[in-house]
Amino acid sequence: MTSHASPQSASKPLISDDTRQLASYIVAAGLQQTPEDVLEKARHHLLDTLAAMVSGSRLRAGLLATQYVMSMSGRGPCNIAGTRLQTSAVDAALANGMMAHGDETDDSHLGGRFHPGCGIVPCVLAAAQLKPANGLALLRALALGYDIGTRFNLSLGPRKLYAGGHSTHSVGPLFGGAAAAASLLQFNEEQVRYVLAYTVQQASGVQCWSRDEHHVEKAFDFGGMPARNAMASATMVNSGFTGVPDALAGPNNFFSAFSTDPRTEELITELGSRFEIRQATIKKWCVGSPIQGAIDAVLALMKDHQLTPSQVQKLVIELPDDRCQLVNNRNMPNINVQHLVALTLVDGGLNFE
Repeated sequence: MTSHASPQSASKPLISDDTRQLASYIVAAGLQQTPEDVLEKARHHLLDTLAAMVSGSRLRAGLLATQYVMSMSGRGPCNIAGTRLQTSAVDAALANGMMAHGDETDDSHLGGRFHPGCGIVPCVLAAAQLKPANGLALLRALALGYDIGTRFNLSLGPRKLYAGGHSTHSVGPLFGGAAAAASLLQFNEEQVRYVLAYTVQQASGVQCWSRDEHHVEKAFDFGGMPARNAMASATMVNSGFTGVPDALAGPNNFFSAFSTDPRTEELITELGSRFEIRQATIKKWCVGSPIQGAIDAVLALMKDHQLTPSQVQKLVIELPDDRCQLVNNRNMPNINVQHLVALTLVDGGLNFE
């Protein structure tokens, strides 16, 4: 039997309108007019994440990451935060990402259900050292990363992704970091689509990180791994790698593999007008995001009513059901709400007794 190629096989590869629009936006983001309040937010989140890196560089996750990357590759053009060391772009992103999430001081995005800065900022810093960029381009790339990272999580449906055991905390910063790096490296639309293809191949993250007692695997999943993988995608394409023209559509695509109810329109909804960095928040306390409000509430009660630890017999904490389990009696002290609220009560009480 003789087989014949279909007429379509000799034509240009099919690329969905959504993918074209997404890639086109990433290409143009470095030159588009960005609202001043968005740039100001980008400055705040850049500085906040840099501070988190410096703090994390002295903690177990940061120390192990630095030791690991220096033993693997050694010298390179990119800085490791909190040190005088330099290494490759990929390894610097890994180390800086783990540092940034090492003590839970990094920022958060409730709607996207991830920590953007710890994965995206390391990519911005590494890409800017590979291809020097001015401050405005860096801030625009950072805002772009928050936009794309959030939209990828929304396109998968964060609740359903979580229900399946995947980690939105790994997916969002991965795609956000890849987009930011592609912008700073000034890729064309075809190169951006290749970056997306290699990023799709590296999408990963499983919620077993919640059982980590030492905040090392969690730091890897939230910051180090997505930053490393995003920079791997960008640097491979920068070296000439080619790939699937559209990994977001067609047979066996990203969405068919990861989501039972994909909402692909979320990728491009209000691009250029709804800037997700506006919705990102900077933490007041170095604890898991759902615990921020609980600590504030306890301190408010203590201040307003002169409440002291000796007066408390029982404390009932109520949190949203979709966030409660993230912090309920966890092994890691800084995401255990019972431990942290009790500690706040005792520590805060010293100021009132």
